[in-house]
Amino acid sequence: MKNTALKQKHIELGAKMVPFAGYNMPVQYEGVNKEHETVRNGVGVFDVSHMGEFLLKGEKALDLIQKVTSNDASKLYDGRAQYSCLPNEIGGIVDDLLVYKIKDNEYLLVVNASNIEKDWNWISKHNTFGVDMENVSDTLSLLAVQGPKATETLQKLTDVNLSDVKYYHFTKGEFAGVDDVILSATGYTGAGGFELYIPNEVAEQVWDAVFKAGEEFGIKPIGLAARDTLRLEMGFCLYGNDIDDTTSPIEAGLGWITKFTKDFINAENLKKQKEEGVSRKLVGFELLERGIPRHGYKLVNENGEEIGEVTSGTMAPTLKKPIGMGYVKTEYAQEGTTIYVQIRNKNIPAKIVKFPFK
Repeated sequence: MKNTALKQKHIELGAKMVPFAGYNMPVQYEGVNKEHETVRNGVGVFDVSHMGEFLLKGEKALDLIQKVTSNDASKLYDGRAQYSCLPNEIGGIVDDLLVYKIKDNEYLLVVNASNIEKDWNWISKHNTFGVDMENVSDTLSLLAVQGPKATETLQKLTDVNLSDVKYYHFTKGEFAGVDDVILSATGYTGAGGFELYIPNEVAEQVWDAVFKAGEEFGIKPIGLAARDTLRLEMGFCLYGNDIDDTTSPIEAGLGWITKFTKDFINAENLKKQKEEGVSRKLVGFELLERGIPRHGYKLVNENGEEIGEVTSGTMAPTLKKPIGMGYVKTEYAQEGTTIYVQIRNKNIPAKIVKFPFK
């Protein structure tokens, strides 16, 4: 089991540690609901150093990225980040990821912790361009400082004007006495904030500085459990739950990151799906009666016939109602449609709703 550079901090703060994607990670500190509300209303800090980072350099770096990702990375400019996915050859998704353009011929790819080796092998296999690839995952720590008070907290620690850094943009600068920190206006919570890429050796120093800066706003450490409820309220996909090697980006509602203005792996088949339609779609739904939808629960129609499956579900802490995501046959995917979630042999009615959940 690997540890992040901040393991000792989490233990001192009383975190409940669990194995996750090969890492010893904090799942919660004072409780999911409290931590969730801290991020929605103030500011919280996640240690997400288990994520993977690959540096791609060389004249053909963009060509390789264009081949393996679904989004159009030619639209990126220095300081711009992009959400994308790695399509496989059979219509599914190897992983979803962020692509950062640092400068011409230099990109940073940020991938899911559980897929680091898989993604590295996949991209390497398609690197017929002579691109210099470096897996820097074990050298970097990643802090996600999220919430409406995140920018105000972080601004105390840098001369960079963070208000000028737009969503899905980033900059490099001195932060908490550390040079060349990537300050990225991204996150997985829908609450605003930044993600900070820092060398492992200064992770504790930066962590302490951020917590001191956020004291007046009631800053707290946040675990992976609240990260999951926060992303679910926004309708953000989680790899391994809502998307995987068998789900296509078109089925998953990720057509917006699937650009057919270029050639990429399996583009032809995905384009056909987009034009002809798919037989199932990823939808959001809220339960109309008591119950909590869980991953793997069956979704049925009014006659009890199976029409799909729940991929993610929870009692939404902010919304105070049970919500879920899942794949259903396309004819049931329309907003307002009533479907049923099978919970302990009972069919609980639910209504299809748009993302984000409200």
